[in-house]
Amino acid sequence: MLLRRATCLSLLISVALATAAHAVTVGREQDITDLKLGQRVQVDDGTCPAGQVKEVRGARMTDKGVARTIACVPRYGPKSK
Repeated sequence: MLLRRATCLSLLISVALATAAHAVTVGREQDITDLKLGQRVQVDDGTCPAGQVKEVRGARMTDKGVARTIACVPRYGPKSK
């Protein structure tokens, strides 16, 4: 019984971590409502060069909340031959 609970708990923790690590993609920067510290959100609004996408990061805490940094990063999609 204890082993079964530990296995279930381990599975739930793994799923939660995998979900949190997945980068979210939105169409507009205004769609990002509550950016958390360390969170990364990809914005596909066409402002970066071809093959790149804008990445907004929760960089540091300030008096007014989480400060954002913005950078163009390589777009990782399905690989083609």
